[in-house]
Amino acid sequence: MPQLRGRLLANQSLAELTWFRVGGPAQLLFTPIDEDDLAYFLKHLPGELPVTVVGVGSNLIVRDGGLPGVVIRLSPRGFGDASAAGDIVSAGAAALDKRVAETAAAANIGGLEFFFGIPGTVGGALRMNAGANGAETRDVLIEASGVSRDGEKHTLTNAQMKFVYRGSGVDPSIIFTSARFRGAIAAPEAIRARMSEVQAHRETAQPIREKTGGSTFQNPPGQSAWKLIDAAGCRGLRVGGAQVSEMHCNFLINTGNATGHDIETLGETVRARVKEKSGIELHWEIKRIGIERD
Repeated sequence: MPQLRGRLLANQSLAELTWFRVGGPAQLLFTPIDEDDLAYFLKHLPGELPVTVVGVGSNLIVRDGGLPGVVIRLSPRGFGDASAAGDIVSAGAAALDKRVAETAAAANIGGLEFFFGIPGTVGGALRMNAGANGAETRDVLIEASGVSRDGEKHTLTNAQMKFVYRGSGVDPSIIFTSARFRGAIAAPEAIRARMSEVQAHRETAQPIREKTGGSTFQNPPGQSAWKLIDAAGCRGLRVGGAQVSEMHCNFLINTGNATGHDIETLGETVRARVKEKSGIELHWEIKRIGIERD
């Protein structure tokens, strides 16, 4: 790939790229400069090599054996811009969700305040229909752009995203590169008040200062995952260096020396106890990738 402009590293640790600070290395880690660089790389990459995409690592457990093939990480430098025009906010896939909310607020665009409370990037929000405080990505998305495994560029409408609760039906091999969102012009003081409410909720109810991965399990229909976990006696439960948060039972935390195996085992233990106690099966919201260490 003589025209490749991005950074390609071998056997690169992924632990420092995740909020849990755990996990093994990527066989190859590629950071493209821009969308054209990404498309060029994918077009020339041998088809048998698996490709995994990571964002800011806020909703991710990397297993201790690492990942075979190529891990692609979009950097804020090439994919982190956000801008507003009229009632529309455009953002790169590596832009923090919080920045989308801030960009909207600066342009007096309401309806995107919920992004202020989501600790991830636009790319992750598109893939999993991220939501908080009663709103979801599908409520505001106009269209998303991305590159498929064969290096071709695509633009998908909201309907083509096939959003469901905490997920989308888009070909999983497509790597999102940017998106456009529509809000509504609103009074700036109302927007700022709503963002303050979102932030206050996070600070008082969630362990945001810890090494965590955000909400661990999806809320079952008509239920709250944290209440089910608490009722099953899992508040404060530990496996190795991993612990169920005392502040919010749907958060797992790395107390300092946890491994990826500790965190995932703790999550599976919680799932088993909730199933035994309530008969309800919790489904992971956090993405788990990689292989177990031998």
